[in-house]
Parts: sequence; structure tokens; C-alpha cells
Amino acid sequence: MNYDTEMAKYGDFAPTCFDPKGYVLDERQDWYVLPVSQTRDSGNLAESNFIAALELLGGERANIAEVHRFGHWGPGWFEIIIVNPRAGKTMKKALGIESSLADYPVLDESDLSAREWEEMEKTWLHMSLSDRMEVCCKTDNSIFAARHDTIPEDVWAEHLGIE
Repeated sequence: MNYDTEMAKYGDFAPTCFDPKGYVLDERQDWYVLPVSQTRDSGNLAESNFIAALELLGGERANIAEVHRFGHWGPGWFEIIIVNPRAGKTMKKALGIESSLADYPVLDESDLSAREWEEMEKTWLHMSLSDRMEVCCKTDNSIFAARHDTIPEDVWAEHLGIE
């Protein structure tokens, strides 16, 4: 079955131009690769979209939607989600994911926000007192707020050096 999609078929997929197309998965060459992936070095957005896409598909299921992980010379490893084109309902969901990402780069705002907040909390907890005080000064908070493990509410990721 052919679909009106920009998604690559696995047989045409290579993570970089230096990698072979359709590597290893001989029986999956005609499956579609979702436009989400994650690597060892992925940030919050890529991780959130990967998990959200998998949930939207109804989870990983053999011969329908599968996660495949590969070792790689660049990022160490990467994961992709592929979908069987003969699994009509799941393929329709995959097309919806593709369409959604074409309009807006985030599949699940709540999940992404939670991941970003968790990263901010970890960063704040590991900052020195003087670094916390500097952030408090930049954001017009009392320097005494730096003594607490709770982040002042108007401190955002960019104030903590998080991208």
C-alpha cells in the first residue's frame, strides 16, 4: 500500500548520508519510519516526541509498530519507530503524527514541560550558592532565595543555562 506521506520507507532510510540505507532489517524494508527518533544525546524535545509518538500509536507491537535501536559511530546509538503499512489503523495514526509535527514541533506539551521542569530542578540543586545568587539577581529575586532548594517561580531554563 502506498500512502501520501513524506515519511521514508525503511529501505530508503539512513540516519546520515554516510550510513547504508535499509540497514539490517530485511523484512521491514517497506515499513515507514516515523519522523521521530532519539539518540544517546537527545534533549527533552526529542525524548518527549519519541515517547508521545509511541503512545499515540498504541505502544510497541510486533509486526505493527516497532522500536529499533542501532549502534552508531556518531551519537553512540539511535532509536527509530517503524510502522507496518499493512496495519491500517496504526498507519493512520502514524500519518496523524506526521501531520501534527508538520504544523507544530511538539506532540505532548505536558510531557515536554514536565521534562523541562525536572531538568531545571536538577540543575538548580547542583548549582553552587554563588551561581544561584547570580540567577536570583538576574531575575529580580531576593538573593536569600538562593539558599532554598526550590526554584523561584520566575526563573526559567535560559537563566540556568539550559537550552
